[in-house]
Amino acid sequence: MLYEKIKQANIQAMKDKDSDARSIYSVILNKIMVENIKKREKGGEVDDADISNILQKTIKELNEEKENYLKVGNENQVQMISRQIEIAQSYLPKMMTKEEIKQEIMSLPDKTIPAVMKHFKANFNGKCDMRTVQEVLKEI
Repeated sequence: MLYEKIKQANIQAMKDKDSDARSIYSVILNKIMVENIKKREKGGEVDDADISNILQKTIKELNEEKENYLKVGNENQVQMISRQIEIAQSYLPKMMTKEEIKQEIMSLPDKTIPAVMKHFKANFNGKCDMRTVQEVLKEI
């Protein structure tokens, strides 16, 4: 499971005294724990798709933070955040390309927006960006 890989990497970062990696792993693990608590209240468990969503949100937050540091010219922080983004991205599954998304949409009998979005959310959660799915759907 992805959670175990991240935990092991966090332990290795502690052993290596890598503070940049350690800080991003801590953030990710804390978000996973919060999500796990929410899921358990509903009788579920966190799975790899949930962790992928957490990673994507974290990367988005880091990119916003990086932009702010770029505006003020803090290069050290920009480099640290860039490295953290790379670390987080390494745990994401390979995302579907626009062409793969288009092929999947074309294979569906019902090509209405709600039906397509529901199909991708159910079958490809964490493997495709829903915004990209929407863009491809509008092009068709």
